[in-house]
Amino acid sequence: MSRERDDSAGPAERGAGAGGGGGVAGTSGAARASGAAERRTAARAIAAAGGGGVTGPGPGGGTASGAGTASGSVTAHLSHRVPDLGALELLLAVARHGSLGAAAREVGITQPAASSRIRSMERQLGVALVDRSPRGSRLTDAGALVTDWARRIVESAEAFDAGVQALRGRRDSRLRVVASMTIAEYLLPGWLIALRAERPDTAVSLQAGNSAVVAERLLAGEADLGFVEGLAVPDGLDGTVVAHDRLAVVVAPSHPWARRRKPIDPAELAGTPLVLREHGSGTRQVLDAALAGHGGLARPLLELASTTAVKAAAVSGAGPAVLSELAIAEELSSRRLVAVPVAGVHLSRDLRAVWPTGHRPTGPARDLLSLTRA
Repeated sequence: MSRERDDSAGPAERGAGAGGGGGVAGTSGAARASGAAERRTAARAIAAAGGGGVTGPGPGGGTASGAGTASGSVTAHLSHRVPDLGALELLLAVARHGSLGAAAREVGITQPAASSRIRSMERQLGVALVDRSPRGSRLTDAGALVTDWARRIVESAEAFDAGVQALRGRRDSRLRVVASMTIAEYLLPGWLIALRAERPDTAVSLQAGNSAVVAERLLAGEADLGFVEGLAVPDGLDGTVVAHDRLAVVVAPSHPWARRRKPIDPAELAGTPLVLREHGSGTRQVLDAALAGHGGLARPLLELASTTAVKAAAVSGAGPAVLSELAIAEELSSRRLVAVPVAGVHLSRDLRAVWPTGHRPTGPARDLLSLTRA
């Protein structure tokens, strides 16, 4: 019987194959030792090829081990000394089918690629694993021993994969979102409806608060993804811009400013008591920054904790208010509010998705982030 071998096989493989013994099938039956002796020799050859410290179950439930190299050194270079899972799965397929071609089809590669992978594994381990012949492929005695070890490794990897999938399933079963008011009320509903179509089994909870609250919840681990409207990403968070917005000064149709043709200048706006959001809100941060060089904001006429409350106060005629254009589109269209032109002040802002620094969104949070960009 002929056997395809690679000339670059290590000395341990050649030593194991000398005279047809040592766990490698030879051409002379008289020269072969007993099966138990061959398996012991194969185990010693594999351990020697690995530089010592490689252990595994020997015949009769014992342990085959190599000597000389400290276990710490083996651990440090394990990835270079142990074949990858794909190669081990291919070897198990050869054992099941007795055919390299059938094994290649099972794992989804070509037969030449399978043959090359087996030869590479033989070079790595320093022993011959498979005898090839016109009648098929069979494991050498060393190959049978390595296959026993490989089966345990693959089974452990399958258990590892199942455990990780369970963790992902638990993570993906819920999504906790915290967002500042304007985004929560006018943008997130559409994004969450789209997410529902992609992930119908994910339970989503949404908390609304100002930008400071969003940062607090994320840093406390109480949310998976946040959205803010302030001037910059809060400390301790990373973020990306997902939309743009502009603040507008609005009044009820009965207010004197509703009939103005000349824009309001920054000093007049800063000196006028306004209906405002509370400190910590993104809207307030943008307005404070815009008017800081013009004397700062006058004492608020009203200070309210939600966009809806500010809008209702403006519609009722309480006084001028500063609101997101996203929040007032319907009221402007129906003339319940009138936008007042303002000159010389920058009231645009970026809307951002944010998350704790170094913890980029995964699972449903990553999918929601992608939908905001779409």
